[in-house]
Amino acid sequence: MKVLVIGSGGREHAVIRKLKENKAIDKIICAPGNGGISADAECRNVKATDLEGMLELALKEKVDFCVVTPDDPLAMGMTDLLEENGIPCFGPVKKAAVIEASKAFSKELMKKYNIPTAAYEIFDDPQKALAYIEEKNSYPAVIKADGLALGKGVLIAEDHEAAVKAVRELMVDKAFGASGNKVVIEEFMTGPEVSVLAFTDGNVIYPMISSMDHKRANDNDEGLNTGGMGTIAPSPFYTKETAEICMKTIFVPTMEAMNKEGRTFRGCLYFGLMLTPDGPKVVEYNCRFGDPETQVVLPLLKTDLFDIMRAVHDGKLADIDIEWSDLSAACVIEASGGYPESYQKGYEIYGLDENGQKDGVIVYHAGTKKENGKYYTNGGRVLGITALGETLGEALDRSYAAVKEIGFENMHYRTDIGRKLREIK
Repeated sequence: MKVLVIGSGGREHAVIRKLKENKAIDKIICAPGNGGISADAECRNVKATDLEGMLELALKEKVDFCVVTPDDPLAMGMTDLLEENGIPCFGPVKKAAVIEASKAFSKELMKKYNIPTAAYEIFDDPQKALAYIEEKNSYPAVIKADGLALGKGVLIAEDHEAAVKAVRELMVDKAFGASGNKVVIEEFMTGPEVSVLAFTDGNVIYPMISSMDHKRANDNDEGLNTGGMGTIAPSPFYTKETAEICMKTIFVPTMEAMNKEGRTFRGCLYFGLMLTPDGPKVVEYNCRFGDPETQVVLPLLKTDLFDIMRAVHDGKLADIDIEWSDLSAACVIEASGGYPESYQKGYEIYGLDENGQKDGVIVYHAGTKKENGKYYTNGGRVLGITALGETLGEALDRSYAAVKEIGFENMHYRTDIGRKLREIK
């Protein structure tokens, strides 16, 4: 078997390292990949959003299966194009990927099918959005760009001034381009946030181990929103009882809602949840594996990932018995100083072996390049240092011990990933 994985980050590295466990796979190609991924797959310099270029690569290499992981190519129809040309894919088609590509679509879907979420309104006129904020006068207020915005299109305004600034930034200044043509303004929910990724083929849905992301750049959840600065799994807040409620009120209803809309979802459906005093509610959907949640969830998967992906594609997920480890996992992100705003690239990374790894942990490469046998920084989020342990505390201690030995000039990381959760059982 020859498999093509599309993407270039830590999430793709985690998927590739898991796929390598399948003995039937002879070759994994990653496009475009990165320096660290090159130790585990053959990298090809084709942009993830280059649909025609990716099709040409897949046909030239005669790949047997493709895994489309990033949101942009899914929203653009990468799966549709490859499937039309006889290449089976793991990843939803364009009309199903809209569940992430449009916040307005997903909110209307939840309203129509009574899936619990925050109260909201949708605006395509900045003046009407500002008038609504003035009228509601309720803070904090959550203001979301409708389209894809690299995981940074959600702004939480603590007061009127911040809310006005957020609307202008998204709708007038176009900080995220056309993604801000529409905005969703919703009530601020309180409670622990939990991420649950799920495999689904449109017939059944199998939630994965729960996880918890840390989005803010700095300790104590301060600073700007990022693509994620670290994760732990499983979340101690996500109890068996909560999982049962989510299955009944959120997971199955979402799968069935997409079926009824003629948008059957096959792939990994990500549920961003808030465990509010009124019960679990959906914060957001993603149409793919989360990043960096994948870096703590997949190391706990005992069942072969490729077997699951093929079953999802073939509509036979019900035939697979998916098993998980009882261990805990923690991932600390090492980022370039200045991320998520401006930062320097090209610093040499120390503490890694020739394969970009270190004993005792798994090093997932997000923004690295390899030159003359050495690894260098080449992005905002550079490395994800993942460790496993019998307890969350043990996993975190191992991850942070490795963080002290792996690094680069002007490195930034949070020192409090999972700190509040250590003692929760």
